Amino acid sequence: MTLTPGKQLGFRRMSDSEGRFKMTAVDQRPPIKAPIAEARGGYAPWEDVAAVKTALLEALQPASTAMLLDPHYAIPHGWRVFDPRKGLIVTLEDSLFEETGQGRYSAEIDDWSVSKIKRMGGDAVKVLAWFRPDISDTVRVAQEDFVKRTGDLCARYDIPFLFELLVHPVESDAEQTSEYTEMATKHADHVLKSVEHFAGAEYGVDVFKLESPVPAKGITAGDASIQALFDEMGKLAARPWVMLSAGAGKDDFATVLDYAYAAGASGYLAGRAIWLDAFREWPDMEAMRAGLTRDSVPYMERLNALTDEKATPWHTHACYGGDGLAFVDPTAGFRHGYEDIR
Repeated sequence: MTLTPGKQLGFRRMSDSEGRFKMTAVDQRPPIKAPIAEARGGYAPWEDVAAVKTALLEALQPASTAMLLDPHYAIPHGWRVFDPRKGLIVTLEDSLFEETGQGRYSAEIDDWSVSKIKRMGGDAVKVLAWFRPDISDTVRVAQEDFVKRTGDLCARYDIPFLFELLVHPVESDAEQTSEYTEMATKHADHVLKSVEHFAGAEYGVDVFKLESPVPAKGITAGDASIQALFDEMGKLAARPWVMLSAGAGKDDFATVLDYAYAAGASGYLAGRAIWLDAFREWPDMEAMRAGLTRDSVPYMERLNALTDEKATPWHTHACYGGDGLAFVDPTAGFRHGYEDIR
């Protein structure tokens, strides 16, 4: 496999000079809006949510190689402070989903698209899709169509497709939650089979953003059976992949990364593990900013040191024959074979 120029450039802008991803997510909507709404009597004012996101952006982008932002709050409010030397990943999926009890329907944000993300200068498109192998056929087909549609458009506009998978409860599960948090009772097979499902070429995924195959809370280091699950996940992904935090605690997420890096992961794209403790100081914005400086930034430095030491540079992945930096056509004829948007 050889990356097209736009996708390769997106990878290079999202990663550090060695090809490792140290990416911070500020696109979360329910995890930020819900506490604000509770404090404001049931409604989260746009200005409050946007101000929090901009504070996160300002504090955390210096230690990041790329930032994941949403078009509702983080981009319009934080654009002035965004560092253009950082990679820009933009969310496509709506945070609202339709719950059926036998699966969850995902969809694009209204009046938002891959072409708009490309047009505004985005370096990658991020999509989260809820999935597990035992959902209803109707939901499964809809989720497959959503992911395939995104992959096709990312190929058309030559922009990387960063795909996040999260398993979720169905009505037969004892654990029921609608939150964007990890299932404490999730099955490793649900995670692994979901990765395998979307690793097919028809979905056009360029980078996987994956959850731990085992619950992260209280995860112990050095367990060979856990490492085997991470190894299998990396093999099934069959392309560069990064870890998400799903609200894990700081120490737990660092342990998850240690397993992932041993399995070939190329970095992280995390949010709440980094900034949630500081966010709990809201509405005292000064206390929140102090917490970001005191706790979140040093934690990122810890993650970055671990990433530098153990993560696999994305361009050395076997799917590129070990040379993801190769140009698709290093001749004067390149322009003839590089297709225009159609």
